[in-house]
Amino acid sequence: MSICILSNAKRFLQNTCGSVLPIFVPLLPILLAIVGMAVDYSRASMASAKLQAALDATALAIAPNAPSLSASQLTAQASTYFSELLSNAGVANSTINISYSTTNGPQVLVSGSAIVKTLFLGMPPINMTAINIASSSTITWGASRLRVALVLDNTGSMADYGKLTALKTATQNLLTQLQTAAVNNGDVYVSIIPFVKDVNAGSANYNANWIDWTDWDANNGTCAASGYHHHGGGGGGATKATCSGTWTPAAHSTWNGCITDRGATNAPSPDNYDTNVVAPTTAITATLFPAEQYGSCPLQLTGLSYNWSAMSTLVNQMTPNGNTNQEIGLVWGWQSLVGGGPLTAPAMDPNFQYNQVIILLTDGLNTQDRWYTDEASIDARQQMTCNNVKTAGITLYTVQVNTGGDPTSTLLQNCATDSGKFFLLTSASEIITTFNTIGTKISKLRIAK
Repeated sequence: MSICILSNAKRFLQNTCGSVLPIFVPLLPILLAIVGMAVDYSRASMASAKLQAALDATALAIAPNAPSLSASQLTAQASTYFSELLSNAGVANSTINISYSTTNGPQVLVSGSAIVKTLFLGMPPINMTAINIASSSTITWGASRLRVALVLDNTGSMADYGKLTALKTATQNLLTQLQTAAVNNGDVYVSIIPFVKDVNAGSANYNANWIDWTDWDANNGTCAASGYHHHGGGGGGATKATCSGTWTPAAHSTWNGCITDRGATNAPSPDNYDTNVVAPTTAITATLFPAEQYGSCPLQLTGLSYNWSAMSTLVNQMTPNGNTNQEIGLVWGWQSLVGGGPLTAPAMDPNFQYNQVIILLTDGLNTQDRWYTDEASIDARQQMTCNNVKTAGITLYTVQVNTGGDPTSTLLQNCATDSGKFFLLTSASEIITTFNTIGTKISKLRIAK
């Protein structure tokens, strides 16, 4: 063993007794290069992230106007926006390219590049003075199409506290949002289902083979007995069951268009047709839609459409009347997305992805359907429908407008796709802001990297 006592730095540098310095000194440039490489590549990585963020933001900002801009206008706007976003990113020689196309749906493609000047890698022996970075961002809004069913409470209590007025405004605003999200006809379809205890399938369809007239014929007609004629009508007077003479059903052309619930468990039908969208068939009467002459029949529902003017007119004509049956509104909202009965769902193009959404708004708890008059029983049927809707891959928003101090609806909470899609409102004005929030979420452009 050798022990060396050094008295000063000079002797330290000259001394070779047990020293690693002769080994370390030749490696110093390499070690510095490694450290420098880590620093410079870390800077480049952060700059690359900023470049990606700038490209994403530029694509989102430019996309809404892209269809109406020329190629030169598109490039000019994108360049200005992109340059501002990168002004403090620590890069140089940035470039951007942008294009708009409608192949397989409208899309904006933005790509960009820049350089990051190095602090250490430019020194020998590496001599790399800059690191190149590049990335791209694509905004697609045609590759994903949207179908929305608006299931809207039109019951009598909606007249209170300005709720129906607010609902009309909110729905008109939502229709505008959805129309704006559509670049081409068919990008967005909307159906509107006004509901009370029943829905209105359209009185002009009285000759359709999807209607079950059994109960209607028994409750609407003329009883001839002892020389007297008693007219039934679903709201008073004779019925087939009370007629002691000859019962003559009324002409189906006098039907007001109202449809009540299909068959339910423990009802005459052993199947849950009131909770699903099985296609009606004359071979199984329980699958048909039962006609009813309900005195508070709402406006006729409208199937999937992009006739924005007609939908706006329908919304303006909504009036409050009748009792609450959320279940029938929900199942017909679902029916509108798949078609059946008076509704036709346009075929889906396999080149596109489809997002299907139901928005159910109500201000009251369930009070009546075809089979039950107690809330618990009706709620149980509706929960089955909610589960079926979600299993079908449909996104379900539920909105409870609670201006009357009702309990918070556990049913509506459980029906929503998730907790973020249930809204509890305590004033009419909140309907407008809530529909705007939902509209923004479902029409938001999607970044595809």
